[in-house]
Amino acid sequence: MNIQKIGHCCLLVRTNTLTILTDPGNFSTDQNTVTGIDIVLITHEHGDHLHVSSLKEVLKNNPNAVVVTNTSVGKILDTEGMTYKVLEGRAKEVFQDVSVEAYDARHEEIYEEFGQVQNTGYFIDDRLFYPGDAFSVPEKPVEILALPVAGPWCKVSSAITYALTVKPVKAFPVHDGQLITERIGGSHKVPENILKRHGIEFIPMIPGSVIDF
Repeated sequence: MNIQKIGHCCLLVRTNTLTILTDPGNFSTDQNTVTGIDIVLITHEHGDHLHVSSLKEVLKNNPNAVVVTNTSVGKILDTEGMTYKVLEGRAKEVFQDVSVEAYDARHEEIYEEFGQVQNTGYFIDDRLFYPGDAFSVPEKPVEILALPVAGPWCKVSSAITYALTVKPVKAFPVHDGQLITERIGGSHKVPENILKRHGIEFIPMIPGSVIDF
């Protein structure tokens, strides 16, 4: 599996048979020119995960790509006349021999009910778990975890606790687009330092990083 971090939570995930783009939000723009995408996974409706104008550019450049998301996002796409496939709850579907399994959870609390929307994480190819904006825990082993490390609902201690609960073999940071790249500092270094003590390899990816897992 090859993973390119475009920015924040926008990832380009390549398997042997499938190319998946996750959460084309408004914290990155490089996704607007990518081609060869088969699936676009959208976890929830917040602008840093769903930017409709960007999604339209992605689909213009990838006319055969299928948008896979939940009911909440689907209602927004309906108003734009955009087609999509719902995969939510604990549903699972196979695309070109690659399994994609949904894990529904409410968005982590920002403040009380503010921003509490349906969030659907996705387990890709039984290897990569991308939770979106929720600390949901799959009921099976995780090889690679896309670990949220920053944001109005996430602090480093919570991120580390979550990773220690999931116990992946490897983890890399997402949801860090609000940070200045040159000053990410502890948001990457602290998880890297703590998690390695527990046998979890933390790979501090930044926008543009490409890693073979």
